[in-house]
Amino acid sequence: MRKTLRQLMQETDKCIFAPCVYDCSSARAMEMAGYEALMFSSGEYSLAGAGVVDYGFSGLSDLEWMVGRITATCSLPLAVDIEDGFGGPLAVYRTCKRLARLGAAAVQLEDAGDMEETTGLMPREQYYAKVRAALDALEGTDTMLIARTNADPGTQLEEGCERLKRCHELGAELTMLVKLSSYEDAVYVADHVPGWKAYPDVKAPGGVPEITNLQAQALGFRFMTTHFVLKAAMEGILKHARENLKELNVTYTWTHGDTTGLLGDSATPFWEPQKYAALENAFTGGDKEYTIVGNAVDAFPEGYRSVDLKDRF
Repeated sequence: MRKTLRQLMQETDKCIFAPCVYDCSSARAMEMAGYEALMFSSGEYSLAGAGVVDYGFSGLSDLEWMVGRITATCSLPLAVDIEDGFGGPLAVYRTCKRLARLGAAAVQLEDAGDMEETTGLMPREQYYAKVRAALDALEGTDTMLIARTNADPGTQLEEGCERLKRCHELGAELTMLVKLSSYEDAVYVADHVPGWKAYPDVKAPGGVPEITNLQAQALGFRFMTTHFVLKAAMEGILKHARENLKELNVTYTWTHGDTTGLLGDSATPFWEPQKYAALENAFTGGDKEYTIVGNAVDAFPEGYRSVDLKDRF
């Protein structure tokens, strides 16, 4: 049974490390690897799902289409970046209602004044009106609100903390200053913003983490997001693509399974297809096996998390 993000945070004091995903396969990989929660990145979805950079092109229908598929087939709680909520307070209310119905574990609402230029902040009261709308829409659901400010710590750290403090007072369970990028600024936020806090998109310039998960945890941060999934996917795809193009065959793919040990050219084993056949057999009394055009499918790789199939429908 899928836990809610709220349940996970109530059960532990640790800082939950949540990679940013963008489709069902990226969510599946993070689930297999052992992560406890996920963040749906509207920016990476824009790249992977729409083929354009994150420039305000994606709308609510785009998010609904993919979020609904991820929550239906993945056992992990999924927080969702809804950017500015796609309009004013009523639009935010509608967005939150619809994503809560789809099973989003949290929605992240930012205070950008312009989705093409997200460095500008909307007036405080305009943002608070959106926060009130979101909280009303989410009342009584398993979906949390992550109130996010785009304030720049270099020049607007105090302003950002004041906004997050007010959002906490209004009822936001989790807050985020999205441009945090140093331990020192994280200490300031921890000292000035009450309640559960999220550390955004942690980085490691030069191979050195700007803040460790344990450091963030000690400061009271309870949720940490990270971007690496789409880049990692593209790196792997490009490696196989270049090697196979060089030889004009798929020998490289059939002889390389660097992470899972699985060879061949199909990702189907990662989805444990025999579980689907077994579930159908339980209904029919048959002995059906799953094949690909009559060909046997490799077993699920050892060392990865396996989840009850019934949590995937």
